[in-house]
Amino acid sequence: MHVNRFLALPLGLLLTATASASGATPSPSPPSAAAPSPVPSPSPVPSPSLVPSPVPSLVPPPVPAIARSWPVGTRPAVVRGWEPPATPYARGHRGVDLAAPAGTPVRAVAAGRVLFAGQVAGRGVVSLELTGTGTPSLRTTYEPVDPSVTKGDEITPAQPIGTLSPTASHCPTTCLHWGLRRDETYLNPLSLLPAWLGRRAPSRLLPVLGVPLP
Repeated sequence: MHVNRFLALPLGLLLTATASASGATPSPSPPSAAAPSPVPSPSPVPSPSLVPSPVPSLVPPPVPAIARSWPVGTRPAVVRGWEPPATPYARGHRGVDLAAPAGTPVRAVAAGRVLFAGQVAGRGVVSLELTGTGTPSLRTTYEPVDPSVTKGDEITPAQPIGTLSPTASHCPTTCLHWGLRRDETYLNPLSLLPAWLGRRAPSRLLPVLGVPLP
């Protein structure tokens, strides 16, 4: 009867009991192999075409001394010089005033193209874009002038562009206001004059009555 109960035990319990009786321990399962550490991928090398180029300099080019004549006369008196304002809207004198009688021919100091020729606030104005003066180009302005040129005309150095108007101005006498700009920056127009134009003409000895010439 005891044998029958022993045979009726489940197979799993029978195996466990047998192992316990013999003192054997189950062998552990082999450890799984450790996963290899990921190898870091090298940083991508930028293509030469994607490397940013250095930012170009934003310093404007200097004013070249390219004038071939004064706007009026040969060496006119400067009634009022260039007084750059401290800020864009501050008081100052954005140009120079040159003394000359009304009707005096007004000349372009250098080669260029007429940007404007007409009336501004009742005063005649001529504005020229000077050739070969960088980017943006230099622009000269002359007022008050009765223009003899029109917009788009190509102008040669010392070419007349009009006559000085007798329109009242801030000068104590009739004068030409001569201005210079590069984009929105006002510059000294006298810097366009080379040294030989800025100097006075050499003195000449006049004949004296009764004294023979040497």
